[in-house]
Amino acid sequence: MKVLTTIYFFFFLCTISTFGQSPETGTLSGKLIDASTERVIDYATVAVINKSTGKTTKTTQTNTNGIFNIPALPPGTYILKISFVGYKPYTQDPLILTPAQPSLDLGTIKLQAGKSSILNEVVVQGQRSTIQLGVDRKIFSVDQSIVSEGGSATDLLANVPTVSVDIDGNVSLRGTGNVRILIDGKPSAIGGGDIASVLQSLPASSIENIELITNPSAKYDPEGQTGIINIVLKKNKKLGSNGSVAISAGNRDNYNASTNLSYRSGKLNLYGNYSYRYSNRYGGGFNNTTFRDSNRVVNNVSDARRQNISNTAKIGFDYYINEKTTIGASGNLSFRDGKDSEHIDYLYQNYSNNLDGTSRRASTENEEDSGYDLSLDFSRKFKRQGEELTSNFSFGSREENEDETFNQDFYQFSGAKRDTMDRRISKNKEAGDNYNIQIDYTLPFSQEQRLEAGYRTTIRNSDESQVSDVYNYRTDRFTRDYNLSNNFTLEDIVHAAYASYQNQITKVFGFQIGLRAEQAYLNTEYRNTDTATMQIRSTEGKLDYFRVYPSIFLTQKLKNDNQLQLSYTRRVNRPRGWQVNPFRDISDPNNIRVGNPNLKPEDIHSFEFSYMKYWKSFTLTSSVYFRQVNDVVEGIQLQIDSITTLTQFSNLSRNQAGGLEIIGRADIAKGFNVTANANVFYNKFFGSEEFNIESNSGYNWTGNLTANISLSPNLSTQINMNYMSHQVTAQGSRRAMFGTDAAVKMDVLKKKGSISFNMRDVFNSRKWGMTTETAAFTRQFQRRMQGRMGTLTFSYRFGNTEQQQRNRKNDRNNQEQQGGGQGEEF
Repeated sequence: MKVLTTIYFFFFLCTISTFGQSPETGTLSGKLIDASTERVIDYATVAVINKSTGKTTKTTQTNTNGIFNIPALPPGTYILKISFVGYKPYTQDPLILTPAQPSLDLGTIKLQAGKSSILNEVVVQGQRSTIQLGVDRKIFSVDQSIVSEGGSATDLLANVPTVSVDIDGNVSLRGTGNVRILIDGKPSAIGGGDIASVLQSLPASSIENIELITNPSAKYDPEGQTGIINIVLKKNKKLGSNGSVAISAGNRDNYNASTNLSYRSGKLNLYGNYSYRYSNRYGGGFNNTTFRDSNRVVNNVSDARRQNISNTAKIGFDYYINEKTTIGASGNLSFRDGKDSEHIDYLYQNYSNNLDGTSRRASTENEEDSGYDLSLDFSRKFKRQGEELTSNFSFGSREENEDETFNQDFYQFSGAKRDTMDRRISKNKEAGDNYNIQIDYTLPFSQEQRLEAGYRTTIRNSDESQVSDVYNYRTDRFTRDYNLSNNFTLEDIVHAAYASYQNQITKVFGFQIGLRAEQAYLNTEYRNTDTATMQIRSTEGKLDYFRVYPSIFLTQKLKNDNQLQLSYTRRVNRPRGWQVNPFRDISDPNNIRVGNPNLKPEDIHSFEFSYMKYWKSFTLTSSVYFRQVNDVVEGIQLQIDSITTLTQFSNLSRNQAGGLEIIGRADIAKGFNVTANANVFYNKFFGSEEFNIESNSGYNWTGNLTANISLSPNLSTQINMNYMSHQVTAQGSRRAMFGTDAAVKMDVLKKKGSISFNMRDVFNSRKWGMTTETAAFTRQFQRRMQGRMGTLTFSYRFGNTEQQQRNRKNDRNNQEQQGGGQGEEF
């Protein structure tokens, strides 16, 4: 509690300091709608221009409700300019802010349909804001991230504030893993739950926004220890035919190509994209283990190559039946071929450094993955403004086939080959289906009060099988190894219902309360052959539980559009398939991994206190948070013989984390802005007598800085730096990691095209490592992948969005209100 008290006290002092320094500034606000259909217009560009200087003071975009809010404007005379493709530009001149009347609410502004061109969309100067703050989320606009051009979603996420990505592509939020990742508001069936593979195959060029929801309301699936990361894909809403193509080439034989196409006219909107990626990733590391009781030391050094060829495509449509009813459908298709190879050199010795021998293990893996997602959406708006019914049905299927070979030879200390320890081949197959059915209803009682309710069912089935054959030198043939041949099936079902009530009691204070009830089932079966009787034996796991997940949000508005928010939510982290599969993974025979079918879900209680502050050229959002996780799931490392360890997933008692997160954006000068974040937190894992683990705690921090510099109207640069400090774990710590990315971009062909060059991991410094300390052994582990990599990208945009006057009657129905992930999971 001393730590939390210190953090809260520091945060309180910062808050008081900012209050004392607040200048007398005002706010411009309003709402945009279509003049014909009266539908809201989201993501329109809004700019405020100083009338005396003619320079743009601030720019923003309307949110998904068509509302814009421009804070921290000093007294003066301004010009308001609004533009959006398919509409005539809107100008209001003058707007006068005075000390007596520092703020203006412009009410509802109606935009008239008109001719426009994709190449002339932005009529006001200023760059799109990289951070937008929603009621329950932070939205990061990433389509301007030139350091990620030619890369994957993994590369892009590594440059988002508060998000970290390790060497293997595993994502963490606020320094903690177990984060729920959605694509367009829904989980992806492609990849079979291996989100790291999905992100590696998803091109960065297809992503519009990244939404971070650290304390989701009852409307959202409570899955995930630290919250939700929603990846919003691009879905062109411009009228007419539009598109873009991009091609990239990087060192070490890395190539990418992608195209995005859309057509919108009358009641129909068609969109689609395709991407091809060919990637080579090289890496390696070491794993050094000292066993205390046996006086043995096992050191290994590895090098690996991962080659992947992926093809992904998406196609979809929206059909506007009338001005209140819309249906839509979309489909994703993915194919991936992978070829992996790895060599591990082992060194066996005792405490006196006397060499017992060495061995080399060579392995190869050929992998073929395929999968698809299908989604159907329905939206119906009613006469009462804001009343809406939406539904979604989605289905996904995937299949993965792997052929693996292993060969391990043992050598005497003289270097002479003594024996072949292991030679085997394995065939692995995994297939599965995902189903999602959900319905949401929003009923506003007034402008201040709103009720939301919904229902959702998800079903996930998985069937995994492995057949392993080991070479018999006496018979000179491969024979079945029944100890490593098995079949594992999983059925994961969740039924959920929620209700949420929101009330803006006064102009400055409001609340939202919600309750979500879930009935969950997790059924598993592991089948293998008993080598003593040669009979099939079965081990079943069953998890059946009902839980309610309350949530509450209290919001207090302050002067100059600043805001305080206090929230509490209960969440859950359900075991993953590979965590409950009891199969023994011997990819590294000295470090075996096994799942646990009896794992319980984590029970998470999360508190957050947020403060948002605006200045003329600076935006700050800060949060103090505390999280307790009961029945925390950890991979526990145990010694099983003199030179071998076993990693087994188990439930420990609990984990507590509390910290301070600050995100700020500053406009330093014209054409120069910086976005930075820091997250300082205290993390504590409570000990376990069962596994002889003592409590472990410590301070940790992460940081991220992105600088954008416009050298000329056609030339820009971007630099990103991220750092993750030493972090405690249940049995040791993770090593610190630092990386820098840089890029330069030039617009060509009258801004229809662009050429960019980026360098990832400029200083070749990204390494991921861990230290494990137990009563039986100590371990030093380190890995790195790829290292410094340069990519050259050319992209070209084309389109014609002219709207014919005779089509205006039909086009009135086109302006569908769409937020960040359509069909958001709840």
